[in-house]
Amino acid sequence: MRKLGCLVLLIAALVVAALVATNMWAGGGPAARPLTVVVPEGASVARAATELEKAGAIRSASRFRLLARAFGNGGSIKAGEYQLPAGASQRAIWALLTEGKVRQRLVAVPEGLPSVLVHDAVMRADGLTGTVAVPREGSVLPDSYAYQRGDTRAAVVARMQKAMADYLAAAWRRRKPGIAVSSPEQAIVLASIVEKETGKPSERRTVAAVYGNRLRLGMPLQADPTVIYPITKGRPLGRRIRQSELRAKNGYNTYASPGLPVGPIANPGRASIDAVLDPARSRALYFVADGTGGHVFADTLEQHNANVKRWYAIRRQRGEM
Repeated sequence: MRKLGCLVLLIAALVVAALVATNMWAGGGPAARPLTVVVPEGASVARAATELEKAGAIRSASRFRLLARAFGNGGSIKAGEYQLPAGASQRAIWALLTEGKVRQRLVAVPEGLPSVLVHDAVMRADGLTGTVAVPREGSVLPDSYAYQRGDTRAAVVARMQKAMADYLAAAWRRRKPGIAVSSPEQAIVLASIVEKETGKPSERRTVAAVYGNRLRLGMPLQADPTVIYPITKGRPLGRRIRQSELRAKNGYNTYASPGLPVGPIANPGRASIDAVLDPARSRALYFVADGTGGHVFADTLEQHNANVKRWYAIRRQRGEM
């Protein structure tokens, strides 16, 4: 009878111990706020547990190791940077580490960003390593690019450039016949001008048509952003364009020379590339701001001059002239 009682007590003690251990494993952790923990490449469970304890994500590294051995289902941890929620349980932390759900960082490249500013963004990106040269203008596809702590800047820029090469190749294959550009390289040059001339999605194909029409007729494109580019390499000018700059011949100035500039003036986005390869059906040769953030288009110089007068009247009403 005494042996039976001892057995019952032992079983009860084991059940209680199991319940306590389960609660320790699944119960809330000590972190009062979200934490970032880095598990180094090749780190053991013991090393990871030590880093977790140092960060305040768990109370005891040794206890974490024991519980992981008991409840971890034989999983193995993966290196990387982890974002841990406030109060994360040891079970939740183990799941993150074994599933490799590392923190994803992003570097954003907006449409029309010139390569000097792409370079600035990549160099500022926290957690990247190494240096990289300014990418060739027009070689980067605007998008948001995920990376992990420790990735190299060169690798991130290479992914941006591969994305552009892949997209441009696919877009060129589906181009419409009769367009004004004869190569993917020319398409990027013209798309970069379209990108800088309008931020209104509904206008891109018509702006592309205007410039396509001008190219076919041998008319100068007369795009202000191409005048600014050799002065600042894409950074803001911060003032009005000077008459001497409108006359300068430097390979980019589309007032001084007909045809496309010698290279892109920014990194165009998908929509501007698509607009150049499938422009609107339009005979328009001119456009000017309409005062609402968009533009009004004209087929003839007479129509355009009337539109310019209306734009100047709007500017005078606003006190801009």
